[in-house]
Amino acid sequence: MLSLLLLPFLLALLPSSCLATTHVFTNSFLVKIPGADNSLAHTVAARNGFENRGPVAGLPNEFHFVHHALPHARSKRSVPHMRKLKADPLIRSAYQQVGFKRMKRGFKLLKVENLVPLQTIQSHQDPTDPFFPYQWYLKNTGQNGGKPRLDLNVEAAWAQGFTGRNVTTAIMDDGIDYMHPDLRSNYNAPASWDFSSNDPFPYPRYTDDWFNSHGTRCAGEVSAARDNGVCGVGVAYNSLVAGIRMLDQPYMTDLIEANSMGHEPNLIHIYSASWGPTDDGKTVDGPRNATMKAIVRGVNEGRNGLGNIYVWASGDGGEDDDCNCDGYAASMWTISINSAINDGSNAHYDESCSSTLASTFSNGAKDPSTGVATTDLYGKCTKTHSGTSAAAPEAAGVFALALEANPQLTWRDIQHLTVLTSKRNSLFDAKRRFAWHMNGVGLEFNHLFGFGVLDAGAMVALAKDWVTVPPRYHCQAGIFATHKQIAVNKSVVMEIETDACAGTETEVNYLEHVQAVITLNATRRGDVELFVVSPMGTKSMILSQRPNDDDGRDGFTKWPFMTTHTWAENPRGKWRLEAQFSSSTPQDGWLKEWTLMLHGTRDAPYDHLSVKDPNSKLAIVKKAHEDKKKM
Repeated sequence: MLSLLLLPFLLALLPSSCLATTHVFTNSFLVKIPGADNSLAHTVAARNGFENRGPVAGLPNEFHFVHHALPHARSKRSVPHMRKLKADPLIRSAYQQVGFKRMKRGFKLLKVENLVPLQTIQSHQDPTDPFFPYQWYLKNTGQNGGKPRLDLNVEAAWAQGFTGRNVTTAIMDDGIDYMHPDLRSNYNAPASWDFSSNDPFPYPRYTDDWFNSHGTRCAGEVSAARDNGVCGVGVAYNSLVAGIRMLDQPYMTDLIEANSMGHEPNLIHIYSASWGPTDDGKTVDGPRNATMKAIVRGVNEGRNGLGNIYVWASGDGGEDDDCNCDGYAASMWTISINSAINDGSNAHYDESCSSTLASTFSNGAKDPSTGVATTDLYGKCTKTHSGTSAAAPEAAGVFALALEANPQLTWRDIQHLTVLTSKRNSLFDAKRRFAWHMNGVGLEFNHLFGFGVLDAGAMVALAKDWVTVPPRYHCQAGIFATHKQIAVNKSVVMEIETDACAGTETEVNYLEHVQAVITLNATRRGDVELFVVSPMGTKSMILSQRPNDDDGRDGFTKWPFMTTHTWAENPRGKWRLEAQFSSSTPQDGWLKEWTLMLHGTRDAPYDHLSVKDPNSKLAIVKKAHEDKKKM
């Protein structure tokens, strides 16, 4: 429960800059009724003219009330309804929910295909599904101009006998076509829910432009059935998929997000999210209080204490955005996944940031219309699913394979396995901005791709004999609260010397995530660049220039920038924060506060694992740790 101890601190990090200047108020209310069960909450709601939608993310005493006479969105808070709720003797507090935008990630490529075979399968060992030859991200033979063997290496996992059995992935999206012939045999109805319509049938709402095909496409990537003559095959084709419909509404609320991420946490293993704040290069936004609580509860209590896995698409804002400004993708409790295209380069829409853990695939290089082949609405198929929307479900499928290989893996074990088995392969930055680097213990990382592309075969092989990593601790390593001015052509440096809480109950000797919690203001926020340098010399860009961000008022208020690049390093010593402007015009700013948060283990995480490949990442890191102990 250590993460719960940290929760009050993290909730304080939610910045005022993440709220819109002009608020939108919805007809949803968060109502606290001490000691109440759902039945009593129904009674309280009814006598005040509300509908009770049930407990919020399974939390006691907190309920989601809706008033149907109010519009879904209005510019002013409804004072009479608030007064009525607060006047009820059983209600301790009531909060009308603010509405905000959440956007699907991925370009809207609408081409669909009929359910007919398209070409002869070359190998009898391959799936016989008609679209499998187009699923280059599963088996890249060089089709569509791709680079052979640049794929997820799923065949190696399948060959070991792992296909995702007994694992459920929830697609949090605009619904899924659970009657699709490629999905219906793997659909988990008890784990599904429609939070837009408040019923157990998360079927997509029809539109002429097929806008609500997003969730169905993501579902097929994970769990499309094999050898049934329909579309393609899922990464984990014997796993189950649940639909959580929550995106299809004018405005999102904290309660809908929280309920979605806390829905049936013991039936659902993995939650896949291919959406987030607007990817416009100027938004700074993240989860609100109820949603944050739901995620923390999920990783601490979900899967009967092993922890739910939250997979997040890193974002489609391209080089003009930075996914560290997205509080979902940059969270240490989620696994942020970027994408690559079939020749190994990054897609033009890929965002970069230091919080990305790994990458999967999106679309083709020479033929941009060749995307991810998967299921589509109304029994159809598509070859044009794209964006980091397509990347996140692929990762969820790989994690489902790992959970079948070892059902006792915790949410942190999955992150460690991702770091240790992801491969550089042929990934490269097409514009040569971000090279591959090696951190202080020999792990290769890239600012675009994280620790590389997921390797399903290697992950399940390591997962089979995996020993759960030691407990995780959180160390507040230091606070630098002296204001420092940032000026053009002059880098500002702050330093914190730390023993990483040595000798205390929160001692950290082996890093997982590092957060730089920053408060700053600037005449133009988008021109600020921030870097963190670890005691072992690893330099992470935690904020890049964002040309569209012309904010000169809000800045960042206790915003938790995160890096994974120092994974497994020893955190003791001098940490350095560097701030500078990347601008051709005069700018001014102040760096007001920097809090360094270290997250990791006291004990070596891999001591009990046997090394089978002396050239593996595991061998390299274990040797680095052993050499450190000898010093």
